[in-house]
Amino acid sequence: MPMSLPSTMRALQQTSLHGPQDMHLITDAPVPSPGPGEVLIRVIAAGVNFADISKADGTFGNGPQPPYLAGFEAAGEVVAGPEPGRLVVGVGYGAFAEYMVLPAAMPVPAGWTAEQSLGLVVNWPTALAALKPLGRVAAGETVLVHAAAGATGQAAVTMAKHYSATVIAAAAPAKHDVVRALGADHLLDSQDTDIAAEVLRLTAGAGADLVLESAGGAAFAAGLAATKPVTGRIVVYGLAGGDAAITNRELVYRHQVQIVGLNIGVLIQAAPQVFAELMGELAALIAAGVVTPARPTVHDLADGPKALAELRSRSTVGKLALRP
Repeated sequence: MPMSLPSTMRALQQTSLHGPQDMHLITDAPVPSPGPGEVLIRVIAAGVNFADISKADGTFGNGPQPPYLAGFEAAGEVVAGPEPGRLVVGVGYGAFAEYMVLPAAMPVPAGWTAEQSLGLVVNWPTALAALKPLGRVAAGETVLVHAAAGATGQAAVTMAKHYSATVIAAAAPAKHDVVRALGADHLLDSQDTDIAAEVLRLTAGAGADLVLESAGGAAFAAGLAATKPVTGRIVVYGLAGGDAAITNRELVYRHQVQIVGLNIGVLIQAAPQVFAELMGELAALIAAGVVTPARPTVHDLADGPKALAELRSRSTVGKLALRP
């Protein structure tokens, strides 16, 4: 490791599985060392994601055990490894820190800042996977996007419109202007108890061809009831509102729909070819100006627990970031 690097750094450490309020700033975390094929970055901005809350709650599948350095998405400058000095974005372990190791990194697009690239390796690929390889969206189809004002939801609305779909977006009314500006055709109140009835009304009784579901809880049931029988697809990639179940009886007699599970981490590991194609498509969308620089709401590293509490309370719009 280059001599100029410190041996310790500031970082947010999660000390329990009782939530982000047990995330504390420490000043003596060891600066990690990159292994073969890895890079060490000086973190310029770290992305805040719902998975950070799930990990802190202990509800994330095979999540880390405390104490651990929190965060997994960051953009910054390579300080050790190939091509020092270049700006990259990626996912790894311990992003809420001054330095982190990235096992694989994507160059920050030309002309973009590190901060603007947050989301390119988490939110955009998740939305794209849900829409294209898994959701098989086609021009003229109707797509229902839950949590449409979040970072992944906004990406989904933007790309669904690019693929010539009709977009029905569910979000809190205070966030409707943001989603409308992205091109959503119809806006629904995500707190409305009868989203399904609204979707059926807007589709003349046919239902949505594709439902992107990350809300969980009651929204999952609404999405099921709003999906077109037989050919309709539901891609489930989150459970922010809690667990929801469907039985084999319901699939046979009530909701004859296609349900697809998406975990972007598993997709990367289990279907690298699909992921490579996704990232190729994403690069084309960046070049075409469809994918635009993020404008995250940035908090200081020490305010990480507060940012996560705001994300949990659904009071945020778009991407959140921490600056070490």
